[in-house]
Amino acid sequence: MSNQSICLSDPLYQYLIANSVREADILTKLREETAQRPLVDMQISPEQGQLMGLLVQSIGAKKCLEVGVFTGYSSLVVALNLPDDGRLIACDISDEFTSIARRYWQAAGVSEKISLHIAPALETLDRLLANGESDTFDFAFIDADKNNYAAYYDRCFKLVRQGGLILVDNVLWYGRVADPAMNGDPRTQAIKQINQQIYHDDRVQISLIPIGDGLTIARKK
Repeated sequence: MSNQSICLSDPLYQYLIANSVREADILTKLREETAQRPLVDMQISPEQGQLMGLLVQSIGAKKCLEVGVFTGYSSLVVALNLPDDGRLIACDISDEFTSIARRYWQAAGVSEKISLHIAPALETLDRLLANGESDTFDFAFIDADKNNYAAYYDRCFKLVRQGGLILVDNVLWYGRVADPAMNGDPRTQAIKQINQQIYHDDRVQISLIPIGDGLTIARKK
C-alpha cells in the first residue's frame, strides 16, 4: 500500500509499458512516425491513449469531441474504440499535422467515423452549440492551445451530456504548475486557472491523474 503516487524511474516506466500497454500496430506506426518530428512532445503517451480508449468503451460512447488533433494519435484511439455508428468531431487548425492523421485514419479504416474541422476550435464549438447540439456528446478531450483551455472547457461542458466525460490534458504542465519561478508564464497560468476552475466546479466529479503530462477526468453530474 502507498499513501502517495509512485514516481516512475525509466526502468519502472518501461516495465509499465511492457506489462500493460496493448497498442495496435497502426498506433505504434503513427507514434513512431510522429517521434521523428520536432514537436513530438505534443503527442499523448500510449498508456494514456489506452486509458482513453477504455473510458470511451466503458461509457458506451457514440458521439465524441476532440479539441486539438496534432498527428491524430488520440483521435485514432477514440475512433478505434467507437462502435461502427460512432462519430468523432475533431478540431484543429493545422493542415500539415492533420494530413498525417488523415492518412492513419484511412489506413485504420476509421476515417468515416471522424469529421475533421480545420478552423479555430472555438468557432467549431460555438457552431455546434448554435446548431442545438448541447448535451449530446458522450466524451470530450481537450488538448490544444493552453490559453484557451477555460473557454474550451466551458463549451465542452455545455456540449457533453449528463454522465459524459470531459478529459483535459497537460494539467501538470511538466511540473511548471508547482514551480513559483513559472508564475509569470502565460501558459502556466492558464493551466493553473483551468485546474482551479474544474476543482471548484461542483457540477462535475473529478480525478486528476499523473499519467503522461497530467490528465483530468471530469464526469458531468
